[in-house]
Amino acid sequence: MKMVKSIAELSVVALSLISCGSKSAAIKLGSIGPLSGPYAVYGGDCKNGIELAVNEINAAGGVNGQKLELIAEDDEGAAEKSVSAYKKLVTKDGVKFIFGSLTSGCAIAISPLAQAQKVIQIAPAATAPKLTEAGNFVFRTCYDDPFQGVVGGKFAATNLGAKTAAILYDISNDYSVGLTENFKAAFESNGGSLVSIETYSTGDKDFNAQLTKIKNANPDVVYLPDYYSTVALIVKQLRAQGINTPIVGADGWDGLTENAGDEVLNGFYSNHYAADSTEPKVQNFVTNYKAKYSLTPTAFAALGYDSVYMLKDAILKAGKTDSEAVRAALEATDGDYVTGHLTFNEKHNPVKGAVIVELVKGADGKLTTVYKTTVNP
Repeated sequence: MKMVKSIAELSVVALSLISCGSKSAAIKLGSIGPLSGPYAVYGGDCKNGIELAVNEINAAGGVNGQKLELIAEDDEGAAEKSVSAYKKLVTKDGVKFIFGSLTSGCAIAISPLAQAQKVIQIAPAATAPKLTEAGNFVFRTCYDDPFQGVVGGKFAATNLGAKTAAILYDISNDYSVGLTENFKAAFESNGGSLVSIETYSTGDKDFNAQLTKIKNANPDVVYLPDYYSTVALIVKQLRAQGINTPIVGADGWDGLTENAGDEVLNGFYSNHYAADSTEPKVQNFVTNYKAKYSLTPTAFAALGYDSVYMLKDAILKAGKTDSEAVRAALEATDGDYVTGHLTFNEKHNPVKGAVIVELVKGADGKLTTVYKTTVNP
């Protein structure tokens, strides 16, 4: 009898340990983004924001008593590598919550897989409308291209008072094309007219032929919807041709302050937050980010940070990590984050305002951005 009792007691202890282990097991989070390659500055910033949020949440006790474990993968900005990273995270690592990928094409490449396998995908910065059409397990933290293009067009016409505009865009890039279409529509609906629309292809370095046409059209403003590395090349050539009009862009410009010169002054772009905001959530984030990384956080860092806190809030609301329950809780998101007060529409796109920032020289003589205005939906 004593032996039976001892075995029974051991069984109870074993079951208790298993139960405790299950409850305290880490919640695995996957992130996919370009940590190398042409968009590495975006991917690195976003990963930093995600890591900062994970560390803060873990230091505060985790989520429902469970710590978060982040597994980061580099897709180099290539869709096929995004798919490989996704499959590794889900099949090998057992991840069911993924942040990424960062760029639209890469995020879209994995969205059908996430939907089919009921893996929650939160894209911090992928703005192409097609992304969330994959289904109800796919969300984005940023606003989408139609809204951002509308913001740029409305700002150029109403805030800058431009009557005419020229656009130079990448015809082979969905991001650039989507922004162009919606800028044009918004600018025209606000009383403006397009006097020149020129194109190029990804990888082009010489834009002088297109810029000559734009100069001859004499626009009040030039819209450049592309990523910072290409924009930096275009603006040098644009200013060299004597085009001194204001230039307007979108969130892809984030990174220009470290990768361009005075030629980008008199430049404005839509973004997801302004680091100089006086909002307590923003200032707390900026302070903590600077303390850890010795850098002012870009919008990509802020979006990565918000993505984690948004998921944390949903898991808390759901009371468990079941994908269906967390998905439903995410849909009901209604809270204040670094990038603004956020709710979701029926397509899982956030409903929030867009910040316009201006590129200026700071007191130290270096390029920086300052808050200009907010354009609401």
